[in-house]
Amino acid sequence: MPRLRQHRAGLLLGIALLCLPLAMPASPQDDEAQARASLAELQARIKAVTGQLDQARSQLSSEQKQLREAERRLGELQTAIGNNRDAIRSTEAELASLARRSSELEAARDSQQVRIGTELRAAWQMGQQGTVKVLLNQESPHTVARAMAYYRYFFEARNELVVAYRATLAELSAVAARSQTAALELEAQQAQLQSQQEALLASRAQREQAIGALAANIRSKDDELQQLERDREELEQLLESIKQAIVEIELPTDYKPFASRKGSMSWPIEARRSNGFGASRGVGGMRWQGINLIAEEGTPVRAIHHGRVVFADWLRGSGLLLILDHGDGYMSLYAHNQSLLKEVGEWVAPGTPVSTVGSSGGLERSALYFEIRKDGKPLDPVAWCR
Repeated sequence: MPRLRQHRAGLLLGIALLCLPLAMPASPQDDEAQARASLAELQARIKAVTGQLDQARSQLSSEQKQLREAERRLGELQTAIGNNRDAIRSTEAELASLARRSSELEAARDSQQVRIGTELRAAWQMGQQGTVKVLLNQESPHTVARAMAYYRYFFEARNELVVAYRATLAELSAVAARSQTAALELEAQQAQLQSQQEALLASRAQREQAIGALAANIRSKDDELQQLERDREELEQLLESIKQAIVEIELPTDYKPFASRKGSMSWPIEARRSNGFGASRGVGGMRWQGINLIAEEGTPVRAIHHGRVVFADWLRGSGLLLILDHGDGYMSLYAHNQSLLKEVGEWVAPGTPVSTVGSSGGLERSALYFEIRKDGKPLDPVAWCR
């Protein structure tokens, strides 16, 4: 127990360091060096918290550690693959846009070539007359002036046409160069995606092995109950540490109190609920403190309200877990994620994707476990989300 209290104290200290108010820029004119210093400070705090969490988890069994590392790696790969696929779609869209622009420029170039040819023939015919003949003609001065003005307008128009033609050729060359570069980028992105997918398969195999080893250690209902009780205890300790460490910070200008949105917030995902709040879990009289939402793996999970990410990591029994603090003692928890899309310290708006549905934590099927808490006490999400 003294060791456990020491770990909890270390965890509390780490989260307290993270939650200290950051020095905000005094004005938009603050220099880049100050911005870099603030970013470095935030990264150092995140690193400190991660170190404290790793110490607090030293009591995990070897099977749990194996599962944690496998699911962490899976989450990182899923995020990287998602980002890479977005980049591939963006590059493909750019290539399609470049191809359309290239076709437009080629059509403009051909049209301009025809017009320039016509203008050159007209210029040659006018050259047969010659400006000297016009000047020596016995026409009136007004007629001569009109003729000279016509010549001037003609040559100016021809020069503008030539300038536009050259600009078209230059842009066409630039588009061709960018298309070649984008094609190489796409090839590299696709190769990277294939490598990531192969690593993903290997990580999934490691996860299945870890789940099998963990299940083999749970030989009876008593073992399962003890496991669930340890999982709940660790979650409660984490929430208590966060509650004690959170300090007030400046809220977004469009922030609305969490309590004022009761009954009107959207669910984090549109999905079927597989249990009721407070229902029996079927083991040792334990009851559900949240709602399981059954959904396909990879489904985006969205924040139900303005909040700051105060936890985004793996936790025993919860898998990849993300916790949002909404102020006034309210928190929302999103567990068993496939990947985490936000980092500790980030503010999110309602509806912002914060994670993706998964089965981390040893689940057999993908689902999101969702809780709402007030001062650490579980609340029925049905009363808060419509």
